[in-house]
Amino acid sequence: MDFNFSEEQIMLRKTVRDYVDKEILPYIRDWDREGKFPKKIFDDLAELGLMGVCIPEEYGGSGMDYNSLAIVCEELERGDTAFRTAVSVHIGLNSLTLLQWGTEEQKQKYLVPQAKGEKIGAFGLTEPGAGSDVAAMQTTAVKDGDYYILNGQKTWISLSDIADHFIVFAYTDKSKKHYGISAFIVERTMEGFSSRPIKGKLGIRAGNTGELFFDSLRVPKENLLGKEGEGFKIAMSALDNGRFTVAAGAVGQIMACLEASVKYCHERETFGQPIGKHQLVQQMIANMEAGLQMSRLLVYRAGEMKNEGKRNTRETSLAKWQATEFANKAANDAVQIHGAYGFSDEYPVERFLRNSKAPVIYEGTSQIHTIMQAEYVLGYRKDKPLRKTLPAWKKKSTV
Repeated sequence: MDFNFSEEQIMLRKTVRDYVDKEILPYIRDWDREGKFPKKIFDDLAELGLMGVCIPEEYGGSGMDYNSLAIVCEELERGDTAFRTAVSVHIGLNSLTLLQWGTEEQKQKYLVPQAKGEKIGAFGLTEPGAGSDVAAMQTTAVKDGDYYILNGQKTWISLSDIADHFIVFAYTDKSKKHYGISAFIVERTMEGFSSRPIKGKLGIRAGNTGELFFDSLRVPKENLLGKEGEGFKIAMSALDNGRFTVAAGAVGQIMACLEASVKYCHERETFGQPIGKHQLVQQMIANMEAGLQMSRLLVYRAGEMKNEGKRNTRETSLAKWQATEFANKAANDAVQIHGAYGFSDEYPVERFLRNSKAPVIYEGTSQIHTIMQAEYVLGYRKDKPLRKTLPAWKKKSTV
C-alpha cells in the first residue's frame, strides 16, 4: 500500500482546511451555543465539488478515491463533528449505498442530484427500541398494488429536518427477522412523512438530529432499494461506508485536540516554565500523537481496500473502534491540559470532549466492535461475499 498523497489529495486537504479556517472556526462556538446548523455549508461544499467527492463523474461526482473522502472528513471534523457527520450521512450512508445497490433509474433520479449537491441524502435505520439490535425495529412496509405503505418511526437521524431523500429500513416480512427487512428511498415531500428535531444533546449541538415519522406513507414500488429482504445486507454495507467516514473524522478530532493542546502548552506557564516542559503533560501530548498516527494508518488501510473494491467490514470496524476511542481519550486529555480553562467554551477543547462521546456510540458502539473483532480472530465470524460491492476506484489517466 502506498500512503503517499497525490498532488490532487494535497490540494484537496489544503482546500478543505482553508475553508474550515475561514468559514467554520470563526463561527462554530456561536453555532454550537445556539444549536444551529448553517445549511449554507452544503452550498459551499457543493461549490467545492465535495458533496460527491468519491462518486464517479458519470453520476455527478468528483471521481476521487475513498482516501480522498477520508481527507475531507478529517479536515471537516477538525472544524466540528457536526459538519463531518453531515458528509458522513450524505455520502457515506446514503450516496454510496445508492451507488452500490441502486438501479440505473434510481441513480439518475437520486444519486446524481445528491452528488452535485442539489439534494441532500440521509439514512433511517435506528429506532427508539432498535439500535445495535437491528432486528428489533418496528417500522413496517406492506405491499399495496404499486406502492408500499410504511408505518413507524426512526430516531437519532442526522439531517432529519434538512435532507430531501432518506434510505429507510422496514419489515416487509417480520417472521423472517433479519431476512425480512427491506430498504426504501423515501422523499421528504411524500404524504405521511414528518420529522422533529431532538434537543438537549450532550454534543454535536451544531448538527441537526431528530426523529422521522411515517404515517401510512405511500412509497412507489420502484423506490424499493435492492430486493425485498435485502435490507439488512444493504444496511450493513452502508455501515461499512459510514463507519469509514466516522473513523476518518475521529482522526480529524485528534488533530484538533493536538493543535489546541500544543498551542496552549506554549502559552501557559506554571512553576516558571511552559507547561509543555512538564513530563506528564508531554505524556498526554505523546499519546495524542500516537493515537493520531495509528488511527490514520487504520483508516487509510480500509480506504485502500475500498479503492480495490474489496470487502472491508473487518478492517473498517477496527478503524472505527480504535480511532473513535483514541479521539475520546485525546479530547479528555486536551481538557486536562487546559485545566480550568478546559471547562469553559472560551477554549474549543470542552466542545471536542462533548463531541467525542457520540462517535463511540453511533454506527456500532465500541462494545459491538470489540465483539466483532474478537469473533473474527476466534473464527466465529466470517464475511460472506455481498451480492453487490462498491466499484473499485479507477485511477485517472495522466497521459
